[in-house]
Amino acid sequence: MTPHFPHGAAPAAELNVERLPFTVRLIRSHDDLLKAVEVRHDAYARHVPAFAETLRTPEAYDTMDGAAVLLAESKLDGTPLGSMRIQTNLHGPLALERSVTLPEHLQHATLAEATRLGVARRTEGLAVKTVLFKAFFLYCQQQQIDWMVITARAPIDRQYERLLFSDVDPTRGYVPLPHVGNLPHRILCLEVSSVERLWGERRHPLFDFFFHTQHVDIDLGEPPRIAHTAARPAAAAPMPHMAM
Repeated sequence: MTPHFPHGAAPAAELNVERLPFTVRLIRSHDDLLKAVEVRHDAYARHVPAFAETLRTPEAYDTMDGAAVLLAESKLDGTPLGSMRIQTNLHGPLALERSVTLPEHLQHATLAEATRLGVARRTEGLAVKTVLFKAFFLYCQQQQIDWMVITARAPIDRQYERLLFSDVDPTRGYVPLPHVGNLPHRILCLEVSSVERLWGERRHPLFDFFFHTQHVDIDLGEPPRIAHTAARPAAAAPMPHMAM
């Protein structure tokens, strides 16, 4: 895959090409989805075991319009190493909007929410997580998304601060969210078109990894339609305004 880079980034011909011991791709079948669910459940079970019990099977959000699931797999034996679900608002509100009302500038923008991030308990876990996030960023570019949005519980929220995400409302702290087991989460965002400039100005340690390195093991072909029988989440009723 030759990723699209924003204005000012290095063209593909100038990129370093780096191969990985694993691949990251969009799921293409129900079997792929079950692999993603397996690693998702195992990862959550290490930190929030009660909530993990609700993640043993695919969720309606996995196959709804505007969603895509990333799967990291070992090249050696096909073992699932990590997964992330991406939901855009191109076909409807984000899952988090069932609980909060986003600020005006986000309500009129294209958004992508990363959820259900999980990695296997292996030595390459940090690398898998980093490449999954790069795939998320590239997917947002591909789909012409304006803002990346995430919800993060403590202490994982500090990881996103290091990626220069910021609170959508600095005056509001952790908010219980039904789609993540009512656990308190911060809601943070980062403008897709600003990442290169911000990371360049801050000399971010991942700048070259994202903008000067081509990872041919990231495959973001068009997401397929996966047949499912799960009920689609019902549209949320209008909620009182929450300044987020």
